[in-house]
Amino acid sequence: MPTETQSEQRYIGKIGIPRAMSYYNYFPFWYGFFEALNIQVVISDKTTKQTMSSGSALVVSETCLPIKVYVGHILNLLDKGIDKIFVPSIQSIDHKIYNCSKIRGLPDLIRNVVKRDFTIVEATLDKSEKNQGLYTFLKEAVAPFGIKDEKIIRQASKEGWKVMNNFKIMLNSGISFEKALNYAKKGQVVIVNNQKSYPISVAVLAHSYNLFDDRISMKIFDKLEKLDVKAYTAEQLSIEQLQEGISSLGSKIYWANEYEMTGGAGHFIQNSNIDGIITINAFGCGPDSIMVERISRAARKFNKPVLNLSIDEQTGEAGFITRIEAFTDMLFRKKRASIINKININENAKQESSAQKESQHR
Repeated sequence: MPTETQSEQRYIGKIGIPRAMSYYNYFPFWYGFFEALNIQVVISDKTTKQTMSSGSALVVSETCLPIKVYVGHILNLLDKGIDKIFVPSIQSIDHKIYNCSKIRGLPDLIRNVVKRDFTIVEATLDKSEKNQGLYTFLKEAVAPFGIKDEKIIRQASKEGWKVMNNFKIMLNSGISFEKALNYAKKGQVVIVNNQKSYPISVAVLAHSYNLFDDRISMKIFDKLEKLDVKAYTAEQLSIEQLQEGISSLGSKIYWANEYEMTGGAGHFIQNSNIDGIITINAFGCGPDSIMVERISRAARKFNKPVLNLSIDEQTGEAGFITRIEAFTDMLFRKKRASIINKININENAKQESSAQKESQHR
């Protein structure tokens, strides 16, 4: 078994990856890809209040929370001594399907607000353009490390997809983000069959960077578990189900993260096993405001209760918890009333049937 020193020696360099934004969508792939090329992956620490405040101090107040958090994670990596930080510009994930302007312009934003000496590993992915696809993106990502052989890069991408696919399988099965990621990094696939039954089920819809960052989401999954509420996410649905969800709302996809919100909502709103919908969106996010309004309108048509939680760096946990508790309490009462109503209907039907039989005998 190799020693820690020997493990360090195999690396040709280090690359820092902020634990924010696209980390929550693509990190398993990046980890497998860079490690296959002997580039050590260093991620920033988990989001804290300090992460938020340090990032907020460098950008204008109107900037959305996820970007403020991202800037804070860049600073955290610099404090760790990392001099090459991966800041991708993901313009378009498919033909005419775009990210918001802040995600598209992340490298420029970081370059202009973080005035410290480091290398921004800037790679651009734009599937709406002919010559800016995945392999061009990957070549740009490893260029600072002197790797140019396309065959080696393609082989490393296969390792990235292995980690990513294993991660997706586990996340789809309902395993938590952190557990799925840890297993996938070890090359393992672990499926846990949870037999526990819950009286209430909700769908929690948000972009991955809001949903799986415990500081931003206030550990919403733990809170719902304590309330005896089963939580589902869009990550547990197939791409076909998400596409059908968007179509069912009479919508066409334009924003890259719309599958997570509109697609998930379109599926869960029509699912009779889901008692309510919870959305988490960043205050001041234009695309989010459009998606949440569309979800709320569709939910009203299906009589599905919706709780919209808007977050920024000032959001307090106490108020967050209070709203969730009030919403789930309403769902419990609504379901209890529905059950009682069904029992009464059945009892009335039995009584009417008995009365009819008695009259026939007479």
